[in-house]
Amino acid sequence: MALVVAMMALLMLSAIGAALALTSSSETLVAANYRNSVEALYAADAVLERVIAELPALGDWSMLLNGSVQSTFADGQPNGPRTLSDGSAIDLTGVANMANCGNGAGCSAMDLIGNATGDRPWGANNPVWRMFAYGTLGDMMPPGSISSSFYVTLMVGDDPSETDGDPTKDDVVATNPGSAVLALRAEAFGSGGAHKTIEVIVSRNNDPPSGNTGIAHSAVRVLSWREVR
Repeated sequence: MALVVAMMALLMLSAIGAALALTSSSETLVAANYRNSVEALYAADAVLERVIAELPALGDWSMLLNGSVQSTFADGQPNGPRTLSDGSAIDLTGVANMANCGNGAGCSAMDLIGNATGDRPWGANNPVWRMFAYGTLGDMMPPGSISSSFYVTLMVGDDPSETDGDPTKDDVVATNPGSAVLALRAEAFGSGGAHKTIEVIVSRNNDPPSGNTGIAHSAVRVLSWREVR
């Protein structure tokens, strides 16, 4: 009887120990995933801030939409694979294709501007996303100022409220509701599949000349901000 009781007690204690170990391991994984998720969101927001600071110096936003200019934050050509810190990889062309039509392998002309379904209901005025800024978040700041292995991308697109039917041109007609308005899509990719996407609509705000300088100041206003889930 004593042997049976001892074995039952040992079995119960073993089960409790295994349950505690499993709970501790699960909580560690949950905490790590939450940390990576929060860091991914901040990383995407950081590249947004970086690009918004560049926009006032770019006089013609059509050059962004047609791919004529690139951000000063870019680690090569706006296509091809990039390796993440955990050894996995993303493809910049595939990232753009997923944003444009949900198919990383490629998008047809009908996929880009012909369809008026789902989250792209504007037909010929659908934004066609193009890579503008991309690189490792740590390379965006001076050496040693930040420790992050996240890879970030930012794509630009024509604001869908524009009515000219040309997603490669920012219409300068003042009566066009999308004139001097730009859509930005920031994404952050990290180890373990961490990924966040933010879409922002910005507009150019040309203030009148101030003081005795007679110089007009161009700024950028954020009209909307949303996390894409």
